[in-house]
Amino acid sequence: MDVYEAVDSRRAVRAFSEMPVSKEVLERVLAAATRAPSSGNLQPWHVYVVIGEPLAELKRRATARALAGDPGDEREYPMYPPDLASPYLDRFSAAAALRYQALGIERDDPARPMKIAALNTGAFGASVVLFCYLDRTMGPGQWADAGMYLQTVMLLLRAEGLHSCPQVMWTMYRKTVSEMVGADDGRVLFCGVSVGFEKEDAPRLRTGRADVTETVSFLGA
Repeated sequence: MDVYEAVDSRRAVRAFSEMPVSKEVLERVLAAATRAPSSGNLQPWHVYVVIGEPLAELKRRATARALAGDPGDEREYPMYPPDLASPYLDRFSAAAALRYQALGIERDDPARPMKIAALNTGAFGASVVLFCYLDRTMGPGQWADAGMYLQTVMLLLRAEGLHSCPQVMWTMYRKTVSEMVGADDGRVLFCGVSVGFEKEDAPRLRTGRADVTETVSFLGA
């Protein structure tokens, strides 16, 4: 798979099969991903790879919180700006409508928030979840580095025939995650990334993207 194919085929998969992912493949991907861009070569990411029974236990604990109507832990950073406006709000709303339709959750379902939370805490059936942390001393530049690192990981996963789903949702259950992985208070949870093989009979969602003319300006050409 070349780079263009990996980029084009990468998407947030929300239905994984039970097929296990070998540790050898994960080690190969994560070793290669260390070449991701890093300002000053700080390499600020700290990743915990959770599989097997530890992951099953984490899913049980987090899902129990979701089904009990637990609103989650206080966020340590905002997921979106509070005053999100057009065209960003338009893109967000359109993608959300498609996503929940594909998951079979109606917009007017009173149990919608709980159902969405439970699907997320189950990692959509993924057999692996990567949790990316940063030291609290790090700033916006290092958060950008972590994003580039995770994108590199997700593209390498495609080269291995695997799919992924980045989930900031896990920050709502950050205390449960930190207890399970042993992360100390000096680190903040950036996000989780579910990893696995896509479930064959699941609906496939591919959200649209803005035309390049909306986001890119050429000067001097």
